[in-house]
Amino acid sequence: MAAEDRLRTYRGRRDFERTREPSGRELRAGGDEPHFVVQIHDASRMHFDFRLQVDDVLKSWSIPKGPSTDPGDKRMAVPTEDHPLDYEEFEGVIPEGEYGGGTVIVWDNGTYEPLSHDRKGRPVDFAESLERGHATFRLHGSKLHGEYALTRFRGEQGEQEAWLLVRKGSARSAGHGTPDPRRARSVRTGRTLAQVAADGEE
Repeated sequence: MAAEDRLRTYRGRRDFERTREPSGRELRAGGDEPHFVVQIHDASRMHFDFRLQVDDVLKSWSIPKGPSTDPGDKRMAVPTEDHPLDYEEFEGVIPEGEYGGGTVIVWDNGTYEPLSHDRKGRPVDFAESLERGHATFRLHGSKLHGEYALTRFRGEQGEQEAWLLVRKGSARSAGHGTPDPRRARSVRTGRTLAQVAADGEE
């Protein structure tokens, strides 16, 4: 499926004369290694948006509590619409009344390494592993590092689809969970949500 088709839902929810979010009309190459981005989104409910580049779009999940560096934490991840690749750089204020109205910062970004294999240990195409409901990958970000897994646990027979995002590893490698989103700073600009919101009002 072409990016144009994959982005139909994304574009249908937004008025690009009002929001500064990228429309994705200018398709760009993704580079040699696939990218990931984690954005903090202070909308009607504060949450983290976790996005992985798969082919020519960003596959996206809303994670209420954010990704954790602690292998003991299982974080629910609810799929959202595919986003254009240039959304990984978006930071700013989505106007009130627009879909997702609120402030967005880029909390982390980088590249990732697909690690999905079949039961015989053979590599599996990453998009295919997501279709099957289980994908593993290693993040190389400024804040997030190491191996993670996304596993679908709900979504059959009309249920709303839901996944779990888990940091793989032993308890010895446990991290410190997720930071307070209101104190967190953008990896791109060093600003907090409050500072981005204030700048957007100027």
